[in-house]
Amino acid sequence: MTIDYAHFTPWASLFGGVVIGLSASIYVLGLGRIAGIAGIVGTTLQALLHGSLRSQGTRIAFLVGMVVAAPVWILFRPLPPMTSVAGIGTLLVAGLLVGVGTRMGNGCTSGHGVCGLSRFSLRSLANVAAFMGAGVAAVYVLKHLL
Repeated sequence: MTIDYAHFTPWASLFGGVVIGLSASIYVLGLGRIAGIAGIVGTTLQALLHGSLRSQGTRIAFLVGMVVAAPVWILFRPLPPMTSVAGIGTLLVAGLLVGVGTRMGNGCTSGHGVCGLSRFSLRSLANVAAFMGAGVAAVYVLKHLL
């Protein structure tokens, strides 16, 4: 394995990780809620369907912040080029599988990986091991067996 030093960004990655950890900490310490994106999106969509968005202000602000982050970043630095070797069908199936896994695991990578592990949750540890293992297996099968 080699490192692509032209695209190696340890300081930007470290800064991003610190910001994610800080925002998750503020969210849990300030509101007592876990900053899991699947839960935030799911709860907000349910509230939208039931017409009770007034109680979702913090969640909506969280989601708006995620959407606005990329355009704000562009003001300071260009976004890296996005490329995909997968076709639209593969991406749709992958997204569907991620959604099913998120429902089965009762949370997503941010909820379990960032917030759950930092709280020493055994359920989150099992989920992280499962989705990391599934990811490793999927890459191995797609790259080496198919």
